[in-house]
Amino acid sequence: MATVKKKSSKPSKVAKQEEYEFTPEEIAIAEREVERRKRPNTRVIVKDGNSLTYQHKEPYIGQLALMEAIGANDLDFFVQFMNQVGNAVTQGKKLQEEEINFAMSVVKGIEPQDQIEALLGAQMAAVHMATMKFARRLNHIETIEQQDSAEKTFNKLNRTFIAQMAALKKYRTGGEQKVKVEHVHVHEGGQAVVGDVNHTTNQGGACE
Repeated sequence: MATVKKKSSKPSKVAKQEEYEFTPEEIAIAEREVERRKRPNTRVIVKDGNSLTYQHKEPYIGQLALMEAIGANDLDFFVQFMNQVGNAVTQGKKLQEEEINFAMSVVKGIEPQDQIEALLGAQMAAVHMATMKFARRLNHIETIEQQDSAEKTFNKLNRTFIAQMAALKKYRTGGEQKVKVEHVHVHEGGQAVVGDVNHTTNQGGACE
């Protein structure tokens, strides 16, 4: 004879999940992202492995948006610029979409003001990608010779990237060095000097 289990009259305990309350900072981040997505899409799409188009309902608008984002105002410049970026960051015969979009995100990130800054941004992206490639290689070395070779190249690329950053800063400021003095205290009998001070020593040890 089959037995029938009686259902418990007690209500089952279901853990009530509390709603997450966003912080003001998180709300601000989300709002900025919403505003960012309202802008024209500037992502690059690779077609058939060897041609580029733009992720937009009207690809031409996507192209114009990307040109504006990198400070390019000449179509001939832009076409060759994209070809050079694609060739510089791609391994093999087929263009690699992810690598191209990463490189372009680096260029857009520095917010180029003109085509010179766009060129420098592309070089910085290529150098960075090469640097990370050799950083990975350093983790997979098998001989001292491989380590020495990879380490030298890695250090050269790092120094190049730092030099590129300095070049970008110098180009943007016109090579001018600004000195800001907020407070100068001069005691009795003293003299305040603001600006560059050249201090040379002759052979006798006296200061000029």
